[in-house]
Amino acid sequence: MNVNIETAKKYKKPKRKYNVQSKLNSAKYIVLGKEVNEGLLFKAFLYTIFIATSYIYLNPILTMVVRMLMSEKDLIDPTVMWIPTELFFGHLTSAWKSLHYGQAFSISLLVAVTASVFHCVSCGLAGYALARLEFPFKKLVFGLLILAFIIPPQIIVLPTIIAFNKLGIMNNFITLIIPSILGFGVKGSLFVIIFRQFFLTQPKELEEAAKIDGASAFKFYLKVMLPLAKPAILVVFLFSFVWTWNDTYFPRMFLSDSSLLPLASEMLQLDRVITGLMESQQISSYEAGAIKMAASFLSLLPPLLIFLIFQRHFVEGVERTGLVE
Repeated sequence: MNVNIETAKKYKKPKRKYNVQSKLNSAKYIVLGKEVNEGLLFKAFLYTIFIATSYIYLNPILTMVVRMLMSEKDLIDPTVMWIPTELFFGHLTSAWKSLHYGQAFSISLLVAVTASVFHCVSCGLAGYALARLEFPFKKLVFGLLILAFIIPPQIIVLPTIIAFNKLGIMNNFITLIIPSILGFGVKGSLFVIIFRQFFLTQPKELEEAAKIDGASAFKFYLKVMLPLAKPAILVVFLFSFVWTWNDTYFPRMFLSDSSLLPLASEMLQLDRVITGLMESQQISSYEAGAIKMAASFLSLLPPLLIFLIFQRHFVEGVERTGLVE
């Protein structure tokens, strides 16, 4: 009987050690992980980086929103930093009037959407031709496309102004749309490259099957390639929309004497309007800063909403078009 008890004790000790070692290994796997990127420590480090980076980008937007909703009393009070004592929407109203927001927003939306659609059409066709068709001087055309991407727009703006003057369309916002119809300039060349990169990734068997069925190149593009190109179309559309929405250079060149200006151009003139209000003592310097914040928010809001709505599709589209390679 004594021998059995001693033998049982001997067998129990290794089991206890095994349990302790197992718990230590489990804790180690939880903290460090079986792989480098699976541990709790690595994830904590990663989320710390993400939160810090997000704060760097979100802090200006949060500051803008808070200050535009502050009353003059809160703006003067140094103790009020992030939470206003009351919500004041007068600065938004002043910014709306100073920007002629209804008119400017309509023009910006019309120009940005129209230019984006034409970029998708013209650059899609050009990208498909460079990716799938064989024609004389194809390499030369692609080289000129790269050259167009490198040349700054300031170099070609004077000949463009002369051409628009001869056509009699200067100071008309249609001048902001015509380059997109032709896939012209830095934007057009970039979008052609995006489409070309996407079409190159598609299997050649699709084209061979379409040729066997007697489909022409244009019909193959419309029936097969264009439906497959939805990710590239979304990327190009969003890039073109935001680029056109925020553009101030071409409106300043082509609409210098026009009273119908897009929102980004109205933002450039906001300082002059606010300075006039300050000189006439209608607003204080504190209110002037808050009105500028409100105007920036109104200008930023449409593209921000579009990005938030299409964020997931946009990221997927960037991955599928090969821009991340």
